[in-house]
Amino acid sequence: MKRILKWSFFLVTIGALGWGAWRSWTWWQWATAPPLVSQVEEATPPSIRVEIPPGTAVQQIGSTLEKAGVIRSTVAWNLWARWLRLQRETGDFQAGVYQLSPAEPLEEVASKIWRGEVMQQRFTIPEGWSISQMAQYFEKEGWFSAKEFIDAARQVPYAQFPWLPNGLPHLEGYLYPDTYQLADGEITPQAAIEQMLRRFEQVALPAYRQGKNPLQLSLHQWVTLGSIVEKESVVPQERQRIAGVFTQRLKKGMKLEADPTVEYGLGIRQTVDQPLTFQQVETPSPYNTYLNPGLPPTAIASPGIASLEATLSPEETDYLYFMARYDGTHIFSRTLEEHQAAIATVEQQLNSQ
Repeated sequence: MKRILKWSFFLVTIGALGWGAWRSWTWWQWATAPPLVSQVEEATPPSIRVEIPPGTAVQQIGSTLEKAGVIRSTVAWNLWARWLRLQRETGDFQAGVYQLSPAEPLEEVASKIWRGEVMQQRFTIPEGWSISQMAQYFEKEGWFSAKEFIDAARQVPYAQFPWLPNGLPHLEGYLYPDTYQLADGEITPQAAIEQMLRRFEQVALPAYRQGKNPLQLSLHQWVTLGSIVEKESVVPQERQRIAGVFTQRLKKGMKLEADPTVEYGLGIRQTVDQPLTFQQVETPSPYNTYLNPGLPPTAIASPGIASLEATLSPEETDYLYFMARYDGTHIFSRTLEEHQAAIATVEQQLNSQ
């Protein structure tokens, strides 16, 4: 009888333990599952913005996530966080602003915060944009005011980027055009400028140091000439020829006579309906290459790598002039007489439209 009672007690105990283990496992499965289970595969689950300030305790992170509806249980979060710290010798949960989904399990949410996958804001700077255009873009996007960006671009960070030429009044030409991302919460003019300078350092600077450089241009001269080529070149196949024309004019001591430099100096932009006037071309400005020989004092825009490389390997040509057809292409001429004839041809075509 005693033996039967012992076995009965043993079986009841084992059963109770098994029942407890099963209930614990069932709870864990529920607690770590996504709070939101989409019933439609094609449906896009909502995203929730969660901010974790620096120094936030692990328990508080879990409480914040549960209140936001990103996880089901703070207790489960604390258990998983402890396990993560035991498994990984380095790293920790990182502060920042996160875009999280209630359709993700707890483990995935925790991994994102551990890796610091904070929200990113994307911005794109096209080739040929000036600092002024960038400033207007950022203001329109609501990131910061145009004035804040322009003021920041006048602060040349020589300590961070000692390769920048001495005496720059601003960073025109060195803010490399590309697509970038900034962590939400770190969106400042200085952060945007630093990223663009880093990209220039990575992409443009090696090209300059390794290029042929037939005119023996300094870094600042190279960027300045590259910016003019960028503004004049619309069709890629003409880029090296345009660079070749400017190279020949510089070699011969001729003025560049580039319209974009006049526009930059006056803060205007010509169009087919409103081309530059003789009065504007004759207006004195340090950037007026119709009046001043050589290159202007700074770049007039941010050149891309194609225009920068074109100035290092310009087409060998005897063309000295080109006239825009206003469709992106140009008529190239060797003599002033040919150039004047090209101007007359383009004007006649425009008038006949």
